[in-house]
Amino acid sequence: MSTEDAVDTSRASVKTYVPAYQKTQWKEHADDLGMSQSEFVRTMVQAGRRGFGASPEEIENAPKGDSGTTDRTDTTAQQATNGAELGERVIALLQREGTLSWEDLVEALTDDIEERLDDTMAELQDESKVRYSGRHGGYTLSEDR
Repeated sequence: MSTEDAVDTSRASVKTYVPAYQKTQWKEHADDLGMSQSEFVRTMVQAGRRGFGASPEEIENAPKGDSGTTDRTDTTAQQATNGAELGERVIALLQREGTLSWEDLVEALTDDIEERLDDTMAELQDESKVRYSGRHGGYTLSEDR
């Protein structure tokens, strides 16, 4: 679709049903990102479309909502579109382990991020970019950064 084509940018409602725990997770993630639930779901759907055959041009030229697209949502979408890598990891897990429940998949995939985060935090502390502050109850940027 070229940007010269007339596009209907009026809003339309989409309704779906998800388990309550999933809605809670989505709300928490949206809150963490400073996004509304609608903005979060729109961003994740658009990001996911890349993994289902929508071309980058189709995604890029899709009409934006009233709020447009911010750097934050672009970054979130980019992170979410690492689906090819994630998809490869899921396939490798299933080939190695056979059938896995949703919870087992999540656990297997998040274990990796915990290890990577631990290594990254150790590196950042070695480089004096971040430090752990017991007084503040967590990690903080180093003052001499």
